[in-house]
Amino acid sequence: MQTIKLMHMYPNMLDLYGDSGNVEIIKYRCKMRDIDLEVSSHVIGDDTADFSRYDIIYLGGGADLEQQILAEDLLKCKDAISDAYKKGTFFLMICGGYQLMGQYYKDSNGEKIPGLGLFDYYTAASTDKGKRCIGNIVIKATLDGEEYNVIGFENHGGQTQNVTSPFGTVLAGNGNCFSSKTEGYMEPSVVATYLHGPLLSKNPKLCDYIINYVMTRKTGEKYTAQPINDKLEEECRQQLFERLLK
Repeated sequence: MQTIKLMHMYPNMLDLYGDSGNVEIIKYRCKMRDIDLEVSSHVIGDDTADFSRYDIIYLGGGADLEQQILAEDLLKCKDAISDAYKKGTFFLMICGGYQLMGQYYKDSNGEKIPGLGLFDYYTAASTDKGKRCIGNIVIKATLDGEEYNVIGFENHGGQTQNVTSPFGTVLAGNGNCFSSKTEGYMEPSVVATYLHGPLLSKNPKLCDYIINYVMTRKTGEKYTAQPINDKLEEECRQQLFERLLK
């Protein structure tokens, strides 16, 4: 049995809208392919781990307060996380986790929280605290050369700009900014997005994209996850698309 190692960053703080459920979905879909998912956690005060030992680094979403509290600790991990990124570890980042990996996040009070600077984008919240990008969202992404509609729930005041490689094109909802045409950030080894839900329960093919990437990197051979029965998930997705993509 193959083993995938996942580092879950600050699971006690970055779990907005059930984002930790993404780890459970990866575990389940790995198990269905006879792959074991080994999960470790990093919390404030832990010694800096060798992040390059992990196949996946995962950050969920959190509000401004949580981001302020953990930002200093995250910066202590900057070199180790950057090394993992350069070596090809897969990064999955949701909302607050997405913002913290950029250059900075400026909250609605103008307080600037330094990001890890792994990517060029930056985020500034609207000074109108009642103005947020909120609601169901659908984007069109490209996974392994095939278009795939990704669905989730967004709730963010932050407006992310200077995104050079977006995750997808907005079909319904806002995206990186108010009424934006694009959402998130993506590279072959990176998915960063505002979509909660949890994201992977609503988008099984996205989870399989991550598994395929990780297993191909581990084995050195092209890996394609065997299909599993996603009939219920696809029926639910279709109902939501019919409601949102009128």
